[in-house]
Amino acid sequence: MKNIPVVMVIFGGSGDLAHRKLYPALFNLYEQGLIHDNFAIIGTARRPWSHEYLREQVSDAVHETHSEVNENDLAAFASHFYYQSHDVTNVEHYETLKNLAQELDDRYSAQGNRLFYLAMAPRFFEQIAQHINDQNLTSTGFNRIVVEKPFGRDLASAQELNEQITASFSEDDIFRIDHYLGKEMVQNILPLRLTNPLIKNIWNNVNIKNIQVTLAEHLGVEARGGYYETSGALRDMVQNHIFQIITLLAMPEPKDLDSKSIHAAKQELLSSLIIPDEKEIAQHFVRGQYLGSDMTFAYLQEPNVAPDSNTETFVAGEVKFKQGPLAEVPIYFRTGKEMREKKNRIDIVLKHMSNQYGQAHSNNITIIIDPDMQIFITINGKKITETGIRRENLGYLFSAAEQEKIPDGYERLLHDVFVNDSTNFTHWSELKSYWKFIDAIEAAWQRENKQGKKPEQYLPYRMGPKAANQIFDSATEHWIYE
Repeated sequence: MKNIPVVMVIFGGSGDLAHRKLYPALFNLYEQGLIHDNFAIIGTARRPWSHEYLREQVSDAVHETHSEVNENDLAAFASHFYYQSHDVTNVEHYETLKNLAQELDDRYSAQGNRLFYLAMAPRFFEQIAQHINDQNLTSTGFNRIVVEKPFGRDLASAQELNEQITASFSEDDIFRIDHYLGKEMVQNILPLRLTNPLIKNIWNNVNIKNIQVTLAEHLGVEARGGYYETSGALRDMVQNHIFQIITLLAMPEPKDLDSKSIHAAKQELLSSLIIPDEKEIAQHFVRGQYLGSDMTFAYLQEPNVAPDSNTETFVAGEVKFKQGPLAEVPIYFRTGKEMREKKNRIDIVLKHMSNQYGQAHSNNITIIIDPDMQIFITINGKKITETGIRRENLGYLFSAAEQEKIPDGYERLLHDVFVNDSTNFTHWSELKSYWKFIDAIEAAWQRENKQGKKPEQYLPYRMGPKAANQIFDSATEHWIYE
């Protein structure tokens, strides 16, 4: 594997994301040789840390995620880390950061390559992007920036942020990261669709009745009430994770598998995204808030949540496209907190064919993303000792040994940033389409708020409010995963 020379700056280097995900992922890439001798990583945050203290934190993060570690390798890896106490609003700090980056570039022969990772609260993204530009932090080699979600709060704020970032970086150098696109089973969607004639030949609106995407979380908002009040389930989960999955499911077949072709196919699909009107939103969308129990708080009782909040902790809805292999096929989604179990899955429901066995059901293709990773096809077969039809699953599973080899999503996506592969990142044209859809829903809900309509209430550890069972196009449709 080629050794990539680079100076990487992590804004938010003392934060939870850096500790839990970025540092262990970077160590794995170091062990693989992708970064090794000619790299340095600068962690920045407001805390008054030293280089040595950051290196201790990096070592601790690796130990927490690795059962076995070569201590010599870890010490060598950690020695490439440097810390700068940094106030993102202070222009002078960017001058200090630029000088440190240049010093490390010379020391490690990084060839003028810069990688900036924004692992901070989204409210700081614009300021950081602006000061990277006006203080000339970019250098003579490649210059890339990684931006965590959410990328804006609506279309207008996303456009403003995009303009700030594109002042310093071209679209090809902007990596809007969504860790769901690094998950094994999400990355399996296109191979499943395109390499199996059994599936490829039925992946169309003639054979598929509907698709259902469920991203269910067992926990509540807990300590994240302040953030969640500014987001809600729609912005937190649908605008990014769910739409990424839906796009992979519904996009036309790309002419090849390079990044430009895949993004061209995605944009071809999204140009036909149907933005629902107010009547369709009322019929096909539901927002909910979880209630409390003897063991849990209700959302309105959570810390930093307004007692009269209308923020949704659950949302279900419908997406349709005018073009593509699934044109006019309803794609239903739901996501929420305090649901029965943590389960992220996709159910592709095939149309019921007429037959001589009245009790035969439709075939379904199910992709379980988390916590188990598997694909299974539900088929009909004959009962052994009595008349009638039974249902069986044909499964695609990973062995325990295979699961051990599956890299974390952040490891995969950081690798892609280093090698300049934007296949599994979101382009601006795609994000703009997602925000148009989300803005339409939010506007309808704001009108409902003014009319005094509240989110539907649902008991914890269920599958959301009962009203979510009524969003389907026809009375015969229902959630496959119940």
